[in-house]
Amino acid sequence: MSQLPIVSVIASLLVALRDHSQVILKAAPGAGKSTYLPKVLLQSGADDIGLKGKIIMMEPRRLAARNIAHYLAKQLGETVGQTVGFRVKGEAKVSTNTRLEIVTEGVMTRMIQNDPELSGVGLVIFDEFHERSIHADTALAFCLEAQQVLRDDLKILLMSATLDQQALKTLMPQASYIESEGRGFPIDYHYAPLTANQYLVPRLTQLIPLWLARESGSMLVFLPGAREIRQLVDNLEELDLSESGLSEQGIDICPLYGQLDAKTQQSAIAASESGRRKVVLATNIAETSLTIEGIRMVMDSGFERVAKFDPKTGITRLEQVMIAQSSAQQRAGRAGRLEPGVCIRLYSQEALKLQPVVPQAEILHSDLTSLQMELLFWGANAVDELSWLDLPPQSNLQQAKSLLKQLGLLSPQGQLTVYGQHSQKLGVEPRFAAMLLIAKDLGDDYYHTALATLAMLEEPEKSSQDISQDWHRWSQGVHNKASFLARRSQQVGKACGVPFDSNRVDSQLIGCCVALAFPDRIAQSRANGQGRFLLANGHGAIMDERHGLANYFLSNKPHLESDLIVAIDLMRSSHSMASQIFRAVRVKKQDIERIFIGQIESLDHVQWVEVRGCVSAEKQRRLGALVLEKQVITDISPLLKQAAILDYIRRKGLSVLPWEQSSTNLLNRIRNGIEWMPEHDWPAMSDDILLAKLEQWLEPYMVGIDSVAKIKQIPLSQALLSYLGWPLNQEIDKWLPTHYRLPTGSNRVIRYQSGAEPVLSVRMQEVFGESDSPLIAQGRKKLVLELLSPAQRPLQITQDLAGFWQGAYKEVQKEMKGRYPKHVWPDDPANHVATTKTKRHFS
Repeated sequence: MSQLPIVSVIASLLVALRDHSQVILKAAPGAGKSTYLPKVLLQSGADDIGLKGKIIMMEPRRLAARNIAHYLAKQLGETVGQTVGFRVKGEAKVSTNTRLEIVTEGVMTRMIQNDPELSGVGLVIFDEFHERSIHADTALAFCLEAQQVLRDDLKILLMSATLDQQALKTLMPQASYIESEGRGFPIDYHYAPLTANQYLVPRLTQLIPLWLARESGSMLVFLPGAREIRQLVDNLEELDLSESGLSEQGIDICPLYGQLDAKTQQSAIAASESGRRKVVLATNIAETSLTIEGIRMVMDSGFERVAKFDPKTGITRLEQVMIAQSSAQQRAGRAGRLEPGVCIRLYSQEALKLQPVVPQAEILHSDLTSLQMELLFWGANAVDELSWLDLPPQSNLQQAKSLLKQLGLLSPQGQLTVYGQHSQKLGVEPRFAAMLLIAKDLGDDYYHTALATLAMLEEPEKSSQDISQDWHRWSQGVHNKASFLARRSQQVGKACGVPFDSNRVDSQLIGCCVALAFPDRIAQSRANGQGRFLLANGHGAIMDERHGLANYFLSNKPHLESDLIVAIDLMRSSHSMASQIFRAVRVKKQDIERIFIGQIESLDHVQWVEVRGCVSAEKQRRLGALVLEKQVITDISPLLKQAAILDYIRRKGLSVLPWEQSSTNLLNRIRNGIEWMPEHDWPAMSDDILLAKLEQWLEPYMVGIDSVAKIKQIPLSQALLSYLGWPLNQEIDKWLPTHYRLPTGSNRVIRYQSGAEPVLSVRMQEVFGESDSPLIAQGRKKLVLELLSPAQRPLQITQDLAGFWQGAYKEVQKEMKGRYPKHVWPDDPANHVATTKTKRHFS
């Protein structure tokens, strides 16, 4: 321990903690910041560092939180739960004697929400802050406000091996900054980038035995995801190691990723048995906080999978991307923790240099539903009321509010409902809180089923496809996480005020409970089946034909009308237009109609059928985009026909309207006016807005338009001017005229273009005597003059007429005198009379 790099800055760090309320520590991987430093803080006197209360240390992952707690407790000669304890979701080992609590970041958010003053806490440590999870960013924003408003004696310590130092100093300008240079063992780097025809897993299957034969010790291999890890495990276990000379050596292949159970994860990071070596195949879970015994080789694929949320669809897309430079540094650092190591990179140095220094924060590309609820619980009406390293995107927050309203946690006005207020004490995700609270009102069987469903949603079995089958295994005592599920159900039941009773769980209600959590993902099999579904949010999804539920719909076609599914886990890949459904549950349509009776709409649906060239109309009962019941309308009124034409325009886009030069110019003039004179009360005029508001501006001018062919009769200019409204429809001709009158008396058209400068094309002779370009838009915009030859060919484009006369005109004059000798080309055009005539009129 005394040899750890962190030791050299411990004295400075203790002084900084004593004298400052905020401290930033940068220390290399393996420096001892997660293990040695907390022990020193526990052994230091409270007066030495000015602490008033216990220490909370946050870790990004449960595995790290448990391991560090066990390690420190062992160092102190104690068991976990005495001086050192931990809290993670569903599990806590703490006591009244606990002075250091190691918690996951989500638990920390709950703690500060329940007690904003953090009573009894003297120091909050953010470990591995570079991972920038949403929970870490949120907890930091809350802690900074608590420190500023409620607890000026609270201390905050941010730690990481790779920090965005400048950004943190901007956020926390008063913080003391300390850096431990680190004394890791030397690392020998090798680069073996994949060629164009090489695939990652087969290449690793070749390289791993070669390097195991070449070097001693165990190996840590970083892969993008669990799928590649499972493939590589299969490949390596089937490999004949005799050719590489490894057959006599004991080599264990150990997967390590988040979905594995705690026992399997623990075996991956534990020391190998005497005389054996291990190959740990890991995702970026192994980048930080974990010391994996015996590792001296790191093989880095250079890839990771990043979940990016799309607020338009409400669905997360999984993208495989190359890691940032800081992640590459973290990964390589695992090789030099205990002895000199080797790092083999499956990418080039040049490729790494092109990557960002640090990865993008999770808060910028994730589903912000939970964050939005946290902000409301905290009392922040606007996100910018708090201090953030990266401000959460408004588009994602708006999508979150829409979902929360659909879940019944927010009112239409954006205030917390009774359900929303009660959800805070449950400590679960908003979707699950809504499920529990609504189910409780529906009856005891719904409630206890919802408790069991929540536990199964939070901790799915490996390869789980149908959650109702998970319950079957749980009830039969063969579910591999049965004890955790029972404990978690009891824990949440206690928070709800009614203990969990597994005897009250009704397997027939599981689908209904899941639907309460995922109303936007209730899905209907499309008419042609084949694993294709339409979600209630209007987006499409597919299910692999080998999925049990896909088979159910294929083999039970009579049930297509009566059965729906709820998609629980679905993901959109970067190369697919539809989302892939991995986990779901079947639910009866009649049950959905009963529990969502308030959300089901009855409406007339019309559309223009291009193939038949006519209108189709139906009376429909819908839940979102799902048609639960429909009936053909045979007597179609003119109003329904117009609605069908509007639907056609909306689907096809504005380009199907009869645009002419005058209407196109008018639309561009209005859009220019919005940009150049924003203080006036212009209506929004983007394509999306115009399509969304067809009923407001276009429909009044569609009298008698009962077919697509008659669309060409719509007077677009009149419709746009009417939508523009008084007085703007009068002022626009004055501010943004269609023509400009030249000194010669000619009227020339002004060309307006969306997002561009206005242009006036004019023969050069007609602006002789002018010293500057004309002004429009209340004097704010100067026309771009496109100066033409007598044959109407462009000669010059300028907004600086005076400068042109004094400069470039001389070259133009020289060329034009020879080409057009009958026209005047004066030596002093700035003082010559404008003309449309030839020389003989001046003789």
